[in-house]
Formats: sequence, C-alpha cells, structure tokens
Amino acid sequence: MNNELYIGVMSGTSLDGVDIVLCEINENSLSLLHAKEYPFETALKEEILHTIHEAQTLKKLGELNHKIGLLYAKTILAFLKEFKLTATDITAIGLHGQTLWHEPNSNFPFSMQLGDPNIVVAKTKIKTIADFRGMDIAHGGQGAPFAPAFHKFLFASLSENVAVVNIGGMANITLLEDELKGWDSGCGNVLLDMWIDQTQGKAFDKAGSFAKSGTLNKELFNAMIDDKYFKQKAPKSTGREYFNETWLANHLPIFHTISDQDIQRTLLEVTAKSIANDINETSTDKLIVCGGGAKNSFLMQRLDKLCNCEVVISDTLGVNSDYLEAEAFAWFAYKRVHGEVLELHSVTGAKKDVLAGAIYG
Repeated sequence: MNNELYIGVMSGTSLDGVDIVLCEINENSLSLLHAKEYPFETALKEEILHTIHEAQTLKKLGELNHKIGLLYAKTILAFLKEFKLTATDITAIGLHGQTLWHEPNSNFPFSMQLGDPNIVVAKTKIKTIADFRGMDIAHGGQGAPFAPAFHKFLFASLSENVAVVNIGGMANITLLEDELKGWDSGCGNVLLDMWIDQTQGKAFDKAGSFAKSGTLNKELFNAMIDDKYFKQKAPKSTGREYFNETWLANHLPIFHTISDQDIQRTLLEVTAKSIANDINETSTDKLIVCGGGAKNSFLMQRLDKLCNCEVVISDTLGVNSDYLEAEAFAWFAYKRVHGEVLELHSVTGAKKDVLAGAIYG
C-alpha cells in the first residue's frame, strides 16, 4: 500500500473560514498531518451572502467564481508555505467549493459550488479535483450528503449501532448500518449564527452562552419544528436556499415581543430537536458529533438530553471534529484519482454509485 499526500479544502454554509488539511492516505487508512483554518475575507463573505439572497447578473456570478478561486489558491499557497510543503509533495487537492445554491428536487436539478478550480491549478501547480456532486445528481441522486461515505471509512470498525451527525451550517446524519444511510436533518448552525450576528454583532454564539441565557418559547418552537422539511423522508438534502433569513423572518412577525436571547434559545432547540427526532427513530446506541456544532457545549447538552443514546464528540475517538469535512474531501480526491466510486446511492437516491469529481490539471 503506497501512502500519498492529499490536501482537502472545505468552506461550508457557515462561511466562517476556509479549512485546509494535509492527509496521508492509503487504501485502508487516513492520517491527518496538518490542519488550519483561514479566515474568510469579510467583503467576500458579504458578497456571497448577497448573491445567494438577491438576483444577480451573469457577470457578477462569473466574477464571484473567480474571486473565490483566488481565495482558495491564496490560502492553499499560504498553507504550503507554513508547513514547508512543495507542489510535488501533493498528489492532488480535493476542493469542495463554496455552495451558493443546492436544488436537487427541481425539474432541472443542480448543485452550484463556486471557486474556479482552474485558478487553483494555475496558481498552485497541483492537480485539483472539484465538482463532486454533479455526477450523483446526473444519475438521479440528491448530490448530498456526501459525508456518510467518509464516515463509514472512519468509523466502520465500531461495534455498536453507530450514527454520526456533522453540525455545520446544516446538519447531516449518517447511519452506519449494513446498508449505509444518511440525510440532511435540517438547519445546524446557520440560523443560530444568523440571529446572533443580527442582534449581537457576533459571528457565532460561543458555547451557546447567549442561547443558554434565554428561555425556550414553546409557541415559536412548535411553529418552526412543524416545518415540512423536518417531516420529509430521506433521501433529502438542504442548504441556505431553504433555511435562511426569509425562513426566519416568516416565523417571527407574530412573535415580535420575544427577546433576542429567547429566540436564540428557541433556534438552538430546533437544531437539537430536529436531529434528536431523526436519531430516536433509529436503533442508534452511540451518536458521534462533529463539525462546528460539537464546540457548542449547550447544544451538546441538549442533544445528550433529547437523544435516546450515548452522545460523544468525535475527538474522543481520535477524529478532529473541526476538520473532518476537509479530511473527507481529501479522501474523495484520493478515491477519484484512483478511479474508485463513492458508495452513496443508498444515501442520495442515485441510480448507481458514481465516480465523484472532475479532474483539473
């Protein structure tokens, strides 16, 4: 078994930064060698959010694709320099791209990730794998979530009935059963981050302290948790095109007297309860939590209370909860370079497992 070095690059729906990892990978194992988060440029973050929520010209969209490509190239080069790596050390980069819109259920389904991989190749001189979701969608799948295939690779040796939940901007669940299953349970951090930014000027609610200072509003909670997405059966996936400012605003007018911290508390309960409802319909004995939500201690408390199983953070099992998604795309790049399909049709609903990702460079 030959070990190869791959870089994984991930910037999720939270838009809190660009995660970059260096992984040593072979057929049976993956080792995380280096990892770092690079901050998202404020102006670019605002431009991305504006593009998602407002009509745009093709010129603006094309320019944004170029700008995000430059950001990825800049951060990868900084990563290489910091960890004293050269382009010839790296077999390939797995580049997820920045999701702007995910629409797998329309008459003409698609998932749009921006960040031109041609620019990344031109600047770094490293082969880059991108556009991971398109082939799955072309074969009738949701194109998401993809993390379950990697979760199976990481945790398949565990003997319990295990589930994994990655809580980023959205939350996705993996069931490690004989037939792999997974889906997006709904909003993860996206509404929590959005609300505390609007009301407190903070990027996120550290440890859930602002939410913890509030009181759950049961009427608002019931209205939110009654949303049709939470009732939908898998396969299903979602993103900012659904859980966004408009979704939140549509629930709040009749609740205008609720304090900001009570709304934050209620939004946290929506995230926790939507995950717990899905987990409690399974035979899960252990729930492994990763992603940014794993650092929200109050959210973890609520999951521990609401889920009928043991709840642990992936770090306790030797897997860094912050960088697991970036590691996944390093591994996906390995799979594509070696011509191996991702076994995801049972998750996404695609007609078959496919080679995921296009090779640039």
